[in-house]
Amino acid sequence: MSPLKIKKGATSHSAYNLRPTFSDKEEQHTLAILVENEPGVLARVIGLFSGRGYNIDSLTVAEVDHLGHRSRITIVTTGTPQIITQIKAQLGRIVDVHNVNDLTVEGPSVERELALFKVMGTGDHRIEAIRLADIFRANVVDSTLESFVFEITGTSEKIDAFADLMQPLGLQEIARTGVAALSRGSQT
Repeated sequence: MSPLKIKKGATSHSAYNLRPTFSDKEEQHTLAILVENEPGVLARVIGLFSGRGYNIDSLTVAEVDHLGHRSRITIVTTGTPQIITQIKAQLGRIVDVHNVNDLTVEGPSVERELALFKVMGTGDHRIEAIRLADIFRANVVDSTLESFVFEITGTSEKIDAFADLMQPLGLQEIARTGVAALSRGSQT
């Protein structure tokens, strides 16, 4: 008996397609979850992740509808497509969850993060820190004779790049908010 020969370009719609339909490549996804603003809801959502060994790269939560008592949880997580699908399905089964949107696959979205950086330095390091902050459009929100606190808003990559450049100039502390994201255009 001869081995099966699968032609290049075979479609996934064929009943005889023997190629695996799953992927083991991990992808980063941004999930926007609308939930009831009640005690314990965030713990149930986070418990789903920790109970199954899923990691959360970023977590942001705030009330978005005061009259309807609803909050929006924005979670950035990493996993294979099958794990992401499983996470979305399990989140959708939680009673207090109204909807789960995967902003990564639903189309273009805008993602931003806020960070505060404390940089200690004098002389040339101080001048270089101010120059780099100007290039990155970071604002000085506090200043002493020995330190600055910079505020910067942008993508996670921009904040990481700013942190890398501030490290040799005396970076002492970083506080980050986590990713806040919205879909672009007329998508909901």
